[in-house]
Amino acid sequence: MRIKRKLFWIAMGGLALLIKWIGSYHPLWIEEYYSRRVFLPIRALFDIFFGWLPFPLIYVFIILLGIWLWKSLQQIGRHSSHWPTRLLHASIGFTAFIGAVIFAFMFLWGFNYGRVSMEDQLGIDPQPLNKEEIWTALQAETEEVVALRAQIPSATAAALARSQLPPGLEKKLRQSLKTWLHENGFPAWSNARAHKIYPKGIFMRFSSSGLYFPFTGQGQVDAGLHPLQWPYVMTHEMGHAYGFGDEGTCNFLAYVACAASDDPVIAYMGRLAYWRTLATSYLRYEREAYQAFRADLPEGMQADLDAINDNLRAYPDIMPKVRYAAYDAYLKAQGIKEGMLNYSRVMMLVKAWKEKVVEEEKK
Repeated sequence: MRIKRKLFWIAMGGLALLIKWIGSYHPLWIEEYYSRRVFLPIRALFDIFFGWLPFPLIYVFIILLGIWLWKSLQQIGRHSSHWPTRLLHASIGFTAFIGAVIFAFMFLWGFNYGRVSMEDQLGIDPQPLNKEEIWTALQAETEEVVALRAQIPSATAAALARSQLPPGLEKKLRQSLKTWLHENGFPAWSNARAHKIYPKGIFMRFSSSGLYFPFTGQGQVDAGLHPLQWPYVMTHEMGHAYGFGDEGTCNFLAYVACAASDDPVIAYMGRLAYWRTLATSYLRYEREAYQAFRADLPEGMQADLDAINDNLRAYPDIMPKVRYAAYDAYLKAQGIKEGMLNYSRVMMLVKAWKEKVVEEEKK
């Protein structure tokens, strides 16, 4: 029976990969039958059973996985003292485990990587930005960000702090994201979560800030992040939870959801995160020009940027090249051809989206 069960999971893993391969040629099928049908009740069940938990379920998952692996190793050791037999059982068991992981990952969330792209569903045409376009976007965003910070009653020349975040931050972010998704034709009727996870720096030391974990249906945000980064990163992870795998798309969702918030603190912090993406891109072209531009920013905004950078330096990367290569390979395996460069795709989406909004306002 155990061999049959293991062979079953090997087959299910292979079936999931086959469906993924076929779906890569038919994104409309994935969109209609998985993302908008199968996935929605899965998302709802996660929220019903686990949405009330005050802590990340990934802690429990890791403990249970460790116990299961330990028992599995003990069972392999009891099969035979003959090492070729043990090796055979271990190989079959490991392959079955991988097959089960692949099937669960794809069924619970992973097929969303193959859905119709955000730009096709919104009817926009994102194009790469040249240096001049990045500079223009950075200047325009700066005006908006400065104006938003001026609307925060408690803002001073000092960096904004955790105490200035609105109560019920996660709920406010979720509602803003759900509203935007509904208004633009995307179903999102469950209550995704984005928990903070400890120890601090667990993601930041690998050049990351959060993680959506499909096996628990929850987003995790590194507790070491500066509070100025929380709104954008939390919304990004909730974007994954609502069925979007593409990193650039989730950055875009974080931008539009935060920007649409009626709370100036959320709007400011979310748009400041996007401002930093533009600034980083322009810095690669014109370092001296950027530094002069940054030095002329209002004191309060400079203080916010300095606070974020100082906090990031407190969690230096561990093997950044290895992390980059590994996650780059993972994204490409999921059909995201540009790999890690996909994160900066948000600039293309935001520009195209703004152009569409302007055109619609003219009509």
